[in-house]
Amino acid sequence: EVQLVESGGGSVQAGGSMRLSCVASTYIYNMGWFRQAPGKEREGVAAISNTGTTTYADSVQGRFTISKDYAKNTLFLQMNSLTSEDTAMYYCAARFGLAASNIPPMRAFDYNYWGQGTQVTVSS
Repeated sequence: EVQLVESGGGSVQAGGSMRLSCVASTYIYNMGWFRQAPGKEREGVAAISNTGTTTYADSVQGRFTISKDYAKNTLFLQMNSLTSEDTAMYYCAARFGLAASNIPPMRAFDYNYWGQGTQVTVSS
């Protein structure tokens, strides 16, 4: 059983920054961040493999940075230049017990463990 605990969400004004964290209970090769706004499907935001390879959604490229502290099994998402379009529930995801992928997947069905979510609200 993998446990993922997110933190760092909250409210911020447009143009501001925020950092999300996700602590995993064990070593995980593939991890990612997803988000879901009301009335919309869950979408991939960023993903990382243990080779350090990263993948980003076009909408966040250049503004968000995903990183990982391998010693502490902790995943981060640094979000800069936030806009109201970034308002959503953000979820940490892990691919565990499945084939590892050096190209970090960005589809929700590629992950089988999820955190409880942390709300990010950006006001304009």
